[in-house]
Amino acid sequence: MNPSSIDLLADRSSGMSLSPAEIRRYARHLIMPEVAMEGQKRLKASKVLCIGAGGLGSPLTLYLAAAGVGTIGLVDFDVVDVSNLQRQIIHFTSDVGRPKVTSAQEKLQAINPDLNVIRHEHPIDSGNALGIFAEYDVIVDGTDNFPTRYLVNDACVLLGKPNVYGSIFRFDGQASVFFPPHGPCYRCLYPEPPSPDLVPNCAEGGVLGILPGMIGVVQATEAVKLLLGIGRPLIGRLMLYDALDMTVREMKVRKSPKCPICGPSPTITGLIDYQEFCGVRGAEPAPAASAGDAITPLELKARIDRGERPFILDVRNPEEIAICRIAGSTVIPLPELAHRLGELDASVPMVVHCKSGARSAKAMALLRGAGFVRLTNLTGGILAWIKDVEPGLPVY
Repeated sequence: MNPSSIDLLADRSSGMSLSPAEIRRYARHLIMPEVAMEGQKRLKASKVLCIGAGGLGSPLTLYLAAAGVGTIGLVDFDVVDVSNLQRQIIHFTSDVGRPKVTSAQEKLQAINPDLNVIRHEHPIDSGNALGIFAEYDVIVDGTDNFPTRYLVNDACVLLGKPNVYGSIFRFDGQASVFFPPHGPCYRCLYPEPPSPDLVPNCAEGGVLGILPGMIGVVQATEAVKLLLGIGRPLIGRLMLYDALDMTVREMKVRKSPKCPICGPSPTITGLIDYQEFCGVRGAEPAPAASAGDAITPLELKARIDRGERPFILDVRNPEEIAICRIAGSTVIPLPELAHRLGELDASVPMVVHCKSGARSAKAMALLRGAGFVRLTNLTGGILAWIKDVEPGLPVY
C-alpha cells in the first residue's frame, strides 16, 4: 500500500494556522520532517471517533489529545466502576459513579485545552452509527464485544472510513487497520462470530491492567499515521502481542473474495441486527429453563437457616475462590467439571453458582446431559449473594 495515495483530510488543513502557543506546544513535532508545520495543521483539522472510553480508549485518546488532534468524539454510555481503575487510566478514584465520557472529557481537555470533545453518551446501533461515523476521519474501535465490532466494521466499510482495530484479553492483544478498498476488512479476517458460549469476557478471564496501554498506544500511532499520510499502516497486517513472552508477531490478512461487505459481490449493503448476527439476542440472562430451576440468595439462606445443608457447587476459577466464597461450598471449576462428574452424587439436590449466573447455567446444562436432574441455579451468582446475604464479602 502506498500511504501517499490516501488523503483522509483532502484540503481541509489548508485553512488552518498554528498560534505561537501551539507552535511552542508542538515544537518536537514541527522539527520532524514527517510531521512539520503542514502535518501539525492536518492533525488540528482532523476528527477521530473513539468507540469506548475504557481500557483501550484511555491511552489512545490521551495520546491523540496530546498530539494535537483537533476533535475527538467519545462513544460510551457506561459509568466508571471501581473495577475499571486497574486499567482505564483516564479515570480516577474520584470519578467512580460518573459517566465515562464526562470523566474522559475533563482529562483530555486538561491535557489540551484547545481540544474539541464531542460526547456520544448512548449506544451505537444500526440506526445511528452511519450518521455518527460520517462526521469523522478515522474510527478507532476500542470495544470489547463482537456485535459492536461487526457494526463498527460494516459502518466503516459502507462509509469508506478507516477502522483502527484493537482487542485485549488476559495477556494477549491484537491490532490492525481495516480499510477497504486499500486492504481487507474485519469480516475478511473473521467471517463469522464465535459462539457466545465459547467467548469469555474480561470479567470472567481477566486482563493485565498494563496491556490496554500497549495496544491503545499502537492504535493511536496508527490513527496519527493515517491522518498524516506517513509510514506503513497496519493495513493487511494483524499485530499479535504476547505480554507474558514479550513477543510481537505479524500475520498477513488478505481481502476475501467472498467477503459479504467488501468483496466484489457484496450481499450486505446496509447495517443489520448485530445482536442477532452474533447470537446474543436474548442470551442474558438465561440461567434456567423455568422458575423451578432457580433459587434466590435469600431463599438459599433461608434453607440454610432452617438447618438444611444443601450441596452448593461453585464452578468459578481458583483465583476467584481466593477472593470470596460461600461457606461450605464445593469447588469444581467449569473447565474441569466434565472430567470430575464422578465426584458428584446425582441423587443429592444441588445448588450451582458462579460469579453472576452465566457459567453456572452452562454447568447445569452439562450436568443435565450427564443425568443430573435435582439442580437449581443461584440467581445472580455470588455477586447477588454478597448483595443480599453477606455484604461484608469483597466484590470483584
